[in-house]
Amino acid sequence: MTDNYSAKNLSVLEGLDAVRKRPGMYIGTTDSQGLMHCLWEIIDNAVDEALAGACDRITVTLHEDGSVEVADNGRGIPVDVEPKTKLTGVEVVLTKLHAGAKFGNDSYHAAGGLHGVGSSVVNALSSRLDVEVDRNGKTYHMAFHQGHPGVYRDEDTQNPSPDAPFKRTRKNKPTELEVIGKVTAKTTGTRVRYWADPDIFNDTARFSYEQLIDRVRQTSFLVPGLKITVIDESIAPTGDVNVDDMLEVDGPDASPRADVDDPATPADVDDDASVRLAGVGESPRSSHRRVEEFQHNGGVKDFVDYLSHGEPVSGIWHITGTANYKEETQAVDANGDLHAEHITRECGVDIALRWINGYDTTMRSFVNVVETPGGGMHVDGFLQGLTRQVRKMVEENARRYKVNLKDSGTRIERDDILSGLVAVVTVRIAEPQFQGQTKDVLGTAPVKGIVARMTDKQFGEMISGSRRGFKEQSGRVLEKITGEMHARIQARKTKEVTRRKNALESASMPPKLSDCQPGNDDIAELFIVEGDSALGTAKAARNSSFQALLPIRGKILNVQKASLAQILANKECSAIIQVVGAGSGANFDIEQARYNKLIMMTDADVDGAHIRILLLTLIYRYMRPLIEYGHVYAAVPPLHRIALAGSHKGEYIYTYSDDELAGKIEQLTREKIDFNPEVQRYKGLGEMDADQLADTTMDPRTRMLRCIRMEDAAQASDVFGLLMGDDVPPRKRFIIDNADDFDRTKIDT
Repeated sequence: MTDNYSAKNLSVLEGLDAVRKRPGMYIGTTDSQGLMHCLWEIIDNAVDEALAGACDRITVTLHEDGSVEVADNGRGIPVDVEPKTKLTGVEVVLTKLHAGAKFGNDSYHAAGGLHGVGSSVVNALSSRLDVEVDRNGKTYHMAFHQGHPGVYRDEDTQNPSPDAPFKRTRKNKPTELEVIGKVTAKTTGTRVRYWADPDIFNDTARFSYEQLIDRVRQTSFLVPGLKITVIDESIAPTGDVNVDDMLEVDGPDASPRADVDDPATPADVDDDASVRLAGVGESPRSSHRRVEEFQHNGGVKDFVDYLSHGEPVSGIWHITGTANYKEETQAVDANGDLHAEHITRECGVDIALRWINGYDTTMRSFVNVVETPGGGMHVDGFLQGLTRQVRKMVEENARRYKVNLKDSGTRIERDDILSGLVAVVTVRIAEPQFQGQTKDVLGTAPVKGIVARMTDKQFGEMISGSRRGFKEQSGRVLEKITGEMHARIQARKTKEVTRRKNALESASMPPKLSDCQPGNDDIAELFIVEGDSALGTAKAARNSSFQALLPIRGKILNVQKASLAQILANKECSAIIQVVGAGSGANFDIEQARYNKLIMMTDADVDGAHIRILLLTLIYRYMRPLIEYGHVYAAVPPLHRIALAGSHKGEYIYTYSDDELAGKIEQLTREKIDFNPEVQRYKGLGEMDADQLADTTMDPRTRMLRCIRMEDAAQASDVFGLLMGDDVPPRKRFIIDNADDFDRTKIDT
């Protein structure tokens, strides 16, 4: 490490040199992905002209020498001088980062290239870039080498090369923009041809024709009426193909450009030395090429139809509209300074969707024709509205679709709705906020609410069948979605059966476990029963399809005072952990639990209460999520049984405390209802017969359970530590301090 660190050690990269030094910051990678990203930037600029209503034809040409050319018939890059930089608009756009018309509010209301770095970054990363602009009845030309303007001297002007001699423009010299021809007054457009710099991109970087065709095709869907032609000059067409016929992109009013000896052309530049690029609609020079042309007038509906592979369940549904939102943005004033400004934006929404008879989901999302594979606010809003309306219709027609609204397990999930869905979600907004230059995710928050409300209203009318012609379709869609829900639930049950079978095979369950039948894991119950005598009665009283029994002998180990080794060595504790099947401690996974309810069924006396506390201590310390998520219960067996007589003979009343018994006897006497004065008192669960135990304690239709909850884990932990821990004096002090507040009604007697 040196100590002579000073200002001379600092480097300042000016202009586009920073892009060449750190290309990954602007295009992500320098492999094939980055190479294609540069092409997207140039194509997006042409498409932005189409979005502005100024362009209806784009031609992309892959030349034999590896260069790429994008031509459009838009307005053309401005050629006049920008006041602040004193440079022409062409040079500003192609050499200045964060410069362009898309930072204002007038030229582009919806554009894909928004960061002002696209064209200039491509220029910086190209060994050569040539641009031609048709404006004002003239054709202008300018060339660049690695982002720097200058003049190339090509030996063959019909075949320009990045290896030709290049003379860089001197710093104080006027721009090299030159006039090389004339066009009609109505002819406008821009043509950009560039050669990717091999010093920047690695040896594996290759243009992907398939990716290009996919991108061009989707763009033609998203901009209805736009005709995009792709020419690959390295591939010969098959058969007798008339290329001029295939390229029918010129309208009846198009006129070819003518070379002129324009007085504005610099004297030292010869017309013959100028570079001529293939214009929109011009017949390419070579016959060795393949040509593909794309134009779709149906927009996103055609896109969904193209993406649909399978038997359709519904027609193509269309959600469209515009809405306004307010946003604070940074605006440039007359002096070129930024200031905060509250403006009203317009959001255009265009969504098409349909369901097909399949399982895969195909969803494509776009913002101003730029794909957002990561989704974002527009997709979130669409899915929110979609899910809400589907759930609403299913709930309103629960009986028809066999949905039990009382069972939370039969709730429609988003995956049920997405199964077989084909959708294209697009929005058009000015200056969208993306996450990064690669524009994968839309972050403009107000868009979510707009799309959600629009989906709510329009999709709601379709799925409810209130819109004419949608009733039959909506019925089929809802049947498919609810069918997916039932299939998902059944698949989960099958998985649980397999998991239970594997668990039983991989580890032998305690022999005293009386398990329930597999296949009902979402409602399965495990009763931890006190004593063998109660177990015999419980076996006869239970419903074996979903109720399992595990007996314990007396009071289990107090785990508050025991080590983990002692707990695992204890037969009762280890049996409970093994039967639950979800592990213990930090490794406990509630998703693996084999039962939905864990029910402690002990006698209604002090000993029974003590056993419940010991069980809760074990569960709290080593299977705490069972309590946190409300899966632990205490059975409430009765203390007394009153046998009615007279006209009510054969009927019984159960009470659960001495006070309740006294009140019930008083009520029967007052109402003059005969009963046997010898009230039966249960000393334990084993004193009940199977019918009595089922009616009072085990049958879900008639039993009473207390759900054990833990509202404050920290406080619960402190109480468990105080009452069940090793430290005796604090526990003794607690008992003495609270003896006067003892309330018999708070415990079972």
